Amino acid sequence: MVNDSLVSVIVPVYNGERHLAEALDSILAQDYRPLEVMVVDDGSTDRSAEIARSFNDVRYLRQDNQGPAAARNKGMAAANGSFLSFCDADDLLRPSKVSAQVAYLQEHVDGGCVLVRHEVFFEAGVARPAWLLEDEGAQAQSALVRRSVVERVGGFDPAYRLTEGIEWLSRMRDAGVRIAVLAEVLQDRRIHGGNLSYHRQELQHYLLHSMRSRIARARGEHNRC
Repeated sequence: MVNDSLVSVIVPVYNGERHLAEALDSILAQDYRPLEVMVVDDGSTDRSAEIARSFNDVRYLRQDNQGPAAARNKGMAAANGSFLSFCDADDLLRPSKVSAQVAYLQEHVDGGCVLVRHEVFFEAGVARPAWLLEDEGAQAQSALVRRSVVERVGGFDPAYRLTEGIEWLSRMRDAGVRIAVLAEVLQDRRIHGGNLSYHRQELQHYLLHSMRSRIARARGEHNRC
């Protein structure tokens, strides 16, 4: 049964033993309740499962390795909240992140999704990648979204191993969903060299595919008019 005030926070993880506990601590330290925390293990071979199961207040799900998009989708399908949110296993949430997003959607009933800004921090010895021009920004993975929006536009496309969040937001916009970005920095994005997005060669392929998909959707909508 869906709980109208419950927020389900979904954490996809693949071999994330180094950072997972810290990420979960930051979620459980949120000043918002009720909160459901779910780890979706994407076929890890390290201690990720052991770490997730060591938290009494965390639900643990596992799947064969299919990528972060499929892991988030699995979490959303099993979630009980009317609000769905995410945290990558190497990132950190600031204590008022969830409460600020819920407050926004409660005040703006016509809004469907709200993002927050993040601040970047680097692990010791990790070089700043050339593509990272700013230390602050907003990512799709910071979203808090109404369940009704996901039921309307669907989840993340598992065909995307990168830029899946950009493609998802693009489908929301095309469906007329109102997406907001809070001005406050409420999430910390860790750069450690092992991030899927650290090396950018594959990104161009996925970004181009996302653009082509959006053009195809627009043409289809035009043809139906």
